[in-house]
Amino acid sequence: MDSDFWSDNRKAQAVMQQLNALREEVTTWESIATQLQDLLALAQLLEEEPDEDMQAEVVQSIPPIEEQIEKLQFALMLSGEHDERDAIVSIHAGSGGVDAQDWAEILLRMYLRWAEQHHFKTEIYDYSEGEEAGLKSATVEIRGRYAYGYMRSEAGTHRLIRLSPFDAAHRRHTSFAKVEVIPDVEDSIEITIRPEDIEVDTYRSTGAGGQHVNKTDSAVRMRHLPSGIVVTCQNERSQIQNREVAMKILRAKLFELEQKKREEETARLKGEHVQADFGNQIRSVTVHPYSIVKDHRTNFETGNTEGYLSGDVDPFIHAYLQDKAGGVDATEQA
Repeated sequence: MDSDFWSDNRKAQAVMQQLNALREEVTTWESIATQLQDLLALAQLLEEEPDEDMQAEVVQSIPPIEEQIEKLQFALMLSGEHDERDAIVSIHAGSGGVDAQDWAEILLRMYLRWAEQHHFKTEIYDYSEGEEAGLKSATVEIRGRYAYGYMRSEAGTHRLIRLSPFDAAHRRHTSFAKVEVIPDVEDSIEITIRPEDIEVDTYRSTGAGGQHVNKTDSAVRMRHLPSGIVVTCQNERSQIQNREVAMKILRAKLFELEQKKREEETARLKGEHVQADFGNQIRSVTVHPYSIVKDHRTNFETGNTEGYLSGDVDPFIHAYLQDKAGGVDATEQA
């Protein structure tokens, strides 16, 4: 009701988004409480006047409510500063040649399917095709409440072991891909970027084809000279739109860099050893000579590689968050 509330439109919209999210959360809990009260009242009536059909209806109503409560309880673990925000996910092919580029594309497809299952919106900002197959790198934004809270468990190096479809001798190959996950913090922090610290190149879009490719130099490559960070965007039709998106991603990456510096300095002052996580595989997918997906941080594993690669990533996300929260051991959960 403050008369100056809408004077800063961006800030006001951020507050309204937070308000709507909180209202939705409270409404959900109140709805569950009402359903449980109604079921309890029905159960009391059935004790006095048994009715098999109504009893079956009550019993069938319980599992969906239990599942909803379980999801809400799990969401309580997503209490990080930026967990509620959208996620910017970058995937880079690592060592392994064509197999690694194919593996990177498999991961992109897996996360897009996971996002779709959670009713999150996705937008691919950059896609660099592989020379023979797959992709060299791709950047996608996943939009939805807690998108970053879920996806931060996926940051790191992922390994694939399989019989290579690109090897004429059909030998077993090991390939790697790196996943980077950062929150979209554009509206929550102030990152000063001086114009003289930015070097911008434009080029013709080289996406997967069709509507994603145009005949003008609308794609943007932006380099931040002090940090060496490079971001690209070729999704939008206009160069101006691509510049705006590239700047948003750059701000997020600079924020992440600053956060890492602070964490490393804190660890140094505490006398702890800081180990770079680049190249340390967090998860391995093996499809030959046996089928298994294993997370090396939590020891959670599954033999359903097909389901995992089709987007069933939640068990690994849950195990990671429970492990971080000091919950049940992931091996017991498995």
